[in-house]
Amino acid sequence: MSSVLYDAPGTRAKRRNIGYTVLFLAVLALVVWWVYDGLNSKGQLDWVKWEPFFTSSQPYATYLWPGLQNTLIAATLALVIALPLGAVFGIARLSDHRSVRAVAGTVVEFFRAIPVLILMLFANAAYADFTDISSDVRPLYAVVTGLVLYNASVLAEIVRAGIQSLPRGQTDAAKAIGMRKGQTMRHVLLPQSVTAMLPAIVSQMVVIVKDTALGGAMLSFNELLSSVRPMSANYGANTIACFTVVAVIFVSLNFALTSAAGWLERKLRRGKKSTGAVVHAAPGGGLETVGPAGGVSTEGDFKSGPGGGG
Repeated sequence: MSSVLYDAPGTRAKRRNIGYTVLFLAVLALVVWWVYDGLNSKGQLDWVKWEPFFTSSQPYATYLWPGLQNTLIAATLALVIALPLGAVFGIARLSDHRSVRAVAGTVVEFFRAIPVLILMLFANAAYADFTDISSDVRPLYAVVTGLVLYNASVLAEIVRAGIQSLPRGQTDAAKAIGMRKGQTMRHVLLPQSVTAMLPAIVSQMVVIVKDTALGGAMLSFNELLSSVRPMSANYGANTIACFTVVAVIFVSLNFALTSAAGWLERKLRRGKKSTGAVVHAAPGGGLETVGPAGGVSTEGDFKSGPGGGG
């Protein structure tokens, strides 16, 4: 059986594919055994090194939970600030005014080109030299600042690309009924582009959560990953066990975030399929929305015709 994109393998191709599969599985088994033997010979797989995580709540209460709290605080603050800031710069890059586009484009390209770790280090130095922020909370400020500057620039490009991905006819139809540019953006373009942008935004949210670990590595920010060193020292150099537990927590956190975003995306898509709302010009000026049940709401005024501004 063949298709436009794929030809069914013949007898020789099937034998070759089976040989490649067997070879890959053999190499994978050797790598797994090599890793297992190395860890086992160094005592990293001994039960005594893993036991604290299964028999006691102390490592979670003393090390992991405080680190997780700081990770969530930094990631939440960065996301809450970066998302609207990125939306503003993304919309500004679509402005009809060349000066606005130039300023927004310069800011976005500048901060997007600098590694987030350098932004954190610069922010930490700036807070130390030009502010009286306590050294206890300065790493948090620096981490959030670096994450906001970098991720707001990336989110601005996501917003711009999401809006530009819509058919040109959406804007033309809004202009035809007299919508101004701001009304078109609020009522037509942004609501439709949110679903298209959501996967990329979620990916960036996951990046924000993971990048908080850079603050722990360079700025002594007490986040989740930085808890490995004191925890390993307290429980007999069980480094592999500590890293494994931290990795499981990161995977679980990001999986929950991705699952929630997937649920929201499906809900938005179902809402778009079920809605029958229509936006058109109301008699005497304004925007009239007719819902599926017949409800009518009017918002804003517009002027059309030779003497009006659209």
